[in-house]
Amino acid sequence: MPTLLLQCVAPLQAWGTQSNFNVRDTGREPSKSGIIGLLCAAFGRPRTDTETIEALAGLQMGVRVDREGQILRDYHTVGQGAVDAYKGYLGADGETVNKKTILSNRYYLCDALFLVGLTGDELLLRALHNALANPRWMLFLGRKSCPPARPVYLPDGLLAGSLDSSLKSYPWLGSSMEEYQQLANENKRLRLVVEEENGFEMRKDIPISFERDGRHFAYRRCTQKILDELPPFRPLFTKTQETTA
Repeated sequence: MPTLLLQCVAPLQAWGTQSNFNVRDTGREPSKSGIIGLLCAAFGRPRTDTETIEALAGLQMGVRVDREGQILRDYHTVGQGAVDAYKGYLGADGETVNKKTILSNRYYLCDALFLVGLTGDELLLRALHNALANPRWMLFLGRKSCPPARPVYLPDGLLAGSLDSSLKSYPWLGSSMEEYQQLANENKRLRLVVEEENGFEMRKDIPISFERDGRHFAYRRCTQKILDELPPFRPLFTKTQETTA
């Protein structure tokens, strides 16, 4: 069964699965709901397109964590300051909606590198590969404040191998040979999170509906694994590209 690979690389990413009101969390790796939302944007499908959401949810997903990233907390306020007539926050019509300042904590992953794999229907994977090369709408890594630093699309990302073998063999996403050698010298191993029918870990991130007032999600089972060895290193730029850049 073929596998489609894509990369999630950015200064900030946010893959929340338990966000509620004034606390916006992030998982340690991309959620399935977040990746499906990204793919719907590439296709140009609205939140109400349940047929596309269902088809994408049927794909099996795995994530290779090439760099874990650091958690960042953003203490966020929304309000109009101390002017009595407009204290609080305003709606789009310019009228005061609330007299109070809204406080929230928003969490992000800093400098993380993820290789995401999807396997399933070959025609759907080919359509996704083409859509990621020319996305209809702008792509975000979890939230609109998290645009990708590199294209999510990988030109060589549509592979004939299985999900496990593709995630294990594809070159490491980092660009620094020094960082790669440090990982090797410290005998570090990369983490995999793979969706499996008999997985022991439950995650509630399969989207049933993305509609604003009716978001619903189902559970899936996952297994976490550790790679036996590091994937190969491939320079991000060749010497010719570095000279002309």
